[in-house]
Amino acid sequence: MKKTTETLRGNYFFKQDELIYVNRNDENFVGPFHDHDFLEIAYIVEGEGFHHIGESVQKVRKGELFYLPIGISHVFRPKSTSGQKLVVINCLFSPNLLPKLIAFASEKPTVDFLWRMRDGLLSNYSVRDRNDRFERLFQSMFEQYSTRAPGCEDMLHALLFQLMVELHRSMRESENTDQSLPKEAAFQDLLHYLRNNCEQELTLSHLAHLSGFSERHLQRLFHQHTGQSWFKYWQSVRVRRSSELLLRTSDKIQHIAEAVGYKDIHSFNAVFKRLTGLTPSQYRKRE
Repeated sequence: MKKTTETLRGNYFFKQDELIYVNRNDENFVGPFHDHDFLEIAYIVEGEGFHHIGESVQKVRKGELFYLPIGISHVFRPKSTSGQKLVVINCLFSPNLLPKLIAFASEKPTVDFLWRMRDGLLSNYSVRDRNDRFERLFQSMFEQYSTRAPGCEDMLHALLFQLMVELHRSMRESENTDQSLPKEAAFQDLLHYLRNNCEQELTLSHLAHLSGFSERHLQRLFHQHTGQSWFKYWQSVRVRRSSELLLRTSDKIQHIAEAVGYKDIHSFNAVFKRLTGLTPSQYRKRE
């Protein structure tokens, strides 16, 4: 039996001449199977479930992104009714926004990609997030749209443009057989690993084993991509993370130092001041 499809209209979502709408939605079994007259990029931020798209059903889980062009029928459903959530951030935007984004672009492949999207020449697409690069953009977009601070529309357009560039890169990586792309992705995965394991005692040898690169080549990659040795980059990651904790929590500085891998508070204070120009206490008080 053919599913009944409801068509969602952009004029319901886009208010006051805006061309973009962002929401965070707990998916359920009530929302209709639908298509729409706008473009959609959806990102699963929590849980797992199913994506009914056209005549197929796909299992989905946190960290997956879906590009859905005009006219594609679909709906997300949670895994069960037992309370396990499927949470999706949806970015809906009018194709009329794309010429504005094209004005941001300076590289022909990006311009061509956006025009193909504008002209309906891109089919639906899904990708697994790498390095949380999509999640960070979606969270920022949702925060901007929700807070409605001055300049939020410009920020949303800029974030959507970044999202488009990342989406284009992802599509090119999946299509391109150039061996340099998997290597590039492997190094980006390594940087992501460092950012999420601040508390660990890591060595270049351990990172080489983890990534499959030689230690010498890994040093070259760090200089090429970060402008620093691996150890200085590692210190900057720890200090950046400790800066966030100083501003967002009331934890003692000793505890924050330990949370980013420093057992010696004096070493932590020295590195922090060298990289920021302030002691941790001064950094916290300045806010």
